[in-house]
Amino acid sequence: MLGKILVRYLSRYRLLLLGVLVFQFASAMATLYLPSLNADIINEGVAKADTAYIWRTGLFMLAVSLGQIIASIIATYFAARAAMGVGRDIRADVFAKVSGFSEREVSQFGAGSLITRNTNDVQQVQMLAMMGATMFVTAPLLAIGGVIQAVRQDVGLSWIIAVAVPVLLVVAVLVIGRMVPLFRSYQTKLDAVNRVLREQLTGVRVVRAFVRERIEEDRFREANTDIMVVGRKVGSLFVLLFPLFMLILNVTVVSVIWFGGIEVNAGNVQIGTLFAFMQYIGQIMGGVIMSSFMAMMIPRAAVSAERVGEVLESESTMARPANGVTDFVAPGAVAFDDVEFTYPGAESPVLKGISFAAQPGETVAIVGSTGSGKTTLVSLIPRLFDVSGGAVFVGGSDVREADVDALWQSIGLVPQRPFLFTGTVASNLRYGREDATDEDLWHALEIAQGRDFVEEMPDKLESRIAQGGTNVSGGQRQRLAIARAIVHQPQILVFDDSFSALDLTTDARLRQALWRELPHVTKIVVAQRVSTITDADRIVVLEGGTMVGVGTHEELLETSDTYREIVESQLGVDA
Repeated sequence: MLGKILVRYLSRYRLLLLGVLVFQFASAMATLYLPSLNADIINEGVAKADTAYIWRTGLFMLAVSLGQIIASIIATYFAARAAMGVGRDIRADVFAKVSGFSEREVSQFGAGSLITRNTNDVQQVQMLAMMGATMFVTAPLLAIGGVIQAVRQDVGLSWIIAVAVPVLLVVAVLVIGRMVPLFRSYQTKLDAVNRVLREQLTGVRVVRAFVRERIEEDRFREANTDIMVVGRKVGSLFVLLFPLFMLILNVTVVSVIWFGGIEVNAGNVQIGTLFAFMQYIGQIMGGVIMSSFMAMMIPRAAVSAERVGEVLESESTMARPANGVTDFVAPGAVAFDDVEFTYPGAESPVLKGISFAAQPGETVAIVGSTGSGKTTLVSLIPRLFDVSGGAVFVGGSDVREADVDALWQSIGLVPQRPFLFTGTVASNLRYGREDATDEDLWHALEIAQGRDFVEEMPDKLESRIAQGGTNVSGGQRQRLAIARAIVHQPQILVFDDSFSALDLTTDARLRQALWRELPHVTKIVVAQRVSTITDADRIVVLEGGTMVGVGTHEELLETSDTYREIVESQLGVDA
């Protein structure tokens, strides 16, 4: 999976990678050439006291060094451009994929895990792309070229290389082999930390209301300790690896000095050649160590790439039709035809045998006891879930055959728990329609009974809204969400228990304004309060996921025991 992702995304930056390879090659060749020049200065210039030769060769070495530095800087710049681009592209693709997920896929992965995959996991792949691009040519050239150059300098000392390099590789393989399962465990533990932290931040009011701060602290401490233990094991391996590498390197250098000194004393090797050999040993070991670092990064990046790949290769259960319907023959019409829905892994369906219709401009209410399937039912209209059986029709077309954008454009949804985005009142309202004028926003607020409190805000439409709308009350949040749906100018408005935080007077005024100002818009209303839906054109009564009644308020009082019980429990026996 790692190779597949790197090839897929790095191929978009071929020219930058070509530049990296060219300048890396130039930098590595310059690095390999410098020890030979150094040997020449000592053997030819210093030994023969040839000052002119020393100056001439020294200036040439300086020029080569400057060229090596410039080539290295350019290669690193190109590599950084390519790697950052890869990270950006992967994050964009993961975000686009997640945006197309249905509620089923989001629940399957978990919000915390999806955030980790699009941040930390992508960063690991990006770092590997960066390090790989900068070391892909340099490390092999230094290792292989260093061996060739060292052998050319002195064949007699080459046995030291033949011993040191395999020992270094064996140590790297043994340590890296132990890191792979630890990296996998670390990413899983990181998911757990993010999940616990996200739950605590989202449910902070519940935590405080039930005085569960200490319990939540213990939960986080446990998750935090788990990731610390795994991280400590990884760190211990890194701590072990560095001293081992340095030990092997230092023993190798001491061996070169020891046996090389014997050769120099015997007159078989010149001092300059010995110094050059030592430099090549350093380059060889440096190349092997760089390759080892790359090898250490690969397991963690592979685990991260696998997790990212799971998201990218996941297919949403909400399949988009190739040539979806964009022109609805009956705009605003909604119909359920023997609909059945079962959640993944559930033993029995949540909804079964649901059949009713709402004509353009009508108001259809959905009532029922808690857990009867009201929210699930209205979630099928904008296709947040796909039915398990039967069909849902919007505008005369099966929602599974409709173009998704056209479908969503025709529907304005006010969820049970309204969510506001960080920004201003205006930016939240224009979330439904970017080209809406201020007059449109004020008109929508007036219908939603939110104009008064917005006018009292310091900056009115430009007043700041915190993430999730936490700086406004629940009732204000609901009214802003309703106004946002109205600004959208949909053909169908779906209210999922969206009036629950409103007092009876505001609720009544809001419904009157909706019916008066938007008579052509079909309204699907889920409600707990009977007073909210007594004037609906049709009321659907749910019980245990099935329809037990459908009709007007007066008709259901006569024909539906379930509806009568709901009314009597709220309005009294004589209602």
